[in-house]
Amino acid sequence: MTTFEKARQYVYRCARPVELARWQYHFEGGSKENVLLALSFYQNEDGGFGHGLEADSLNPASSPITTLTAADILDEIGFTDASHPIIQGMLRYLDSGDSFDTQHNQWLNTIPSNNDYPHACWWEYDAKDESRYNPTAGLAAFILRYADPASALYRKGLQISKEAVAWFLAGNGNSERHVVGCFVPLYHALKYLNIPNIDMDCLAAELQTQVHQSITQDTSKWAVEYATKPSAFRITPDSMFYEANAEVAQYECQFIQETQQADGSWPITWQWWNDYKEYTTSTVWWRAVFCIENMLYLKAYGQLENA
Repeated sequence: MTTFEKARQYVYRCARPVELARWQYHFEGGSKENVLLALSFYQNEDGGFGHGLEADSLNPASSPITTLTAADILDEIGFTDASHPIIQGMLRYLDSGDSFDTQHNQWLNTIPSNNDYPHACWWEYDAKDESRYNPTAGLAAFILRYADPASALYRKGLQISKEAVAWFLAGNGNSERHVVGCFVPLYHALKYLNIPNIDMDCLAAELQTQVHQSITQDTSKWAVEYATKPSAFRITPDSMFYEANAEVAQYECQFIQETQQADGSWPITWQWWNDYKEYTTSTVWWRAVFCIENMLYLKAYGQLENA
């Protein structure tokens, strides 16, 4: 049985409906509408997303992080209809001021109600001062792409974007994969809109540096640690980051095929570091996500038919 077929079997056996719909869209001619339908069940009345869409936090309440997860899925399937109720709801949530730190002009990374539900230790809320632009830079990119340019929300997103870029260009990203990852869509949004008074060349150069530094170059750690692989930044041959990371990016194709488990999935290399037994369920969901991401990666390198 091929790598692809084994991954397909895992998805059909173990995935949540939203991951199954994503799989069917990418590999079996499924519709974007089915992905949107499955995704809509994670959206709350306030327009934000919760309910464990980000599978390491089972908080049903809307949170900025989980809302960004939804935005990433929309981007993955190339859905860009700003008038759609899902996107309009997300904009309404971001405009509400919920979970927004006015002192830092950023959305919170964790929210207090996380502590009432099973979650990984890094989603524990402890009221500490967090100013790292995860998820704020990614949410600002979403606002720039979909909000009405005449709206106060758009102006807010633009101001946040300029502050975020200044912060990032000062070297504050520290090559942390999730922070850096939020600046990639922001870069593309700013470039597409041709926003004035932002040095896009400097931003691109800093992104190149921090993406490269984020990637775990010691590939022996990939299977046993929470390592950052090129796929974390979707580094495929048409990516702006490909040239500087080509060798390790190509190696990941080999790595994917060599590390698939007997059940068709890939290992989870992190723990929640607490006593929540729901971690076991979370790993089942994450493995289905990995099946999608890994097959998309092989497809981008023209290796899916050989997998």
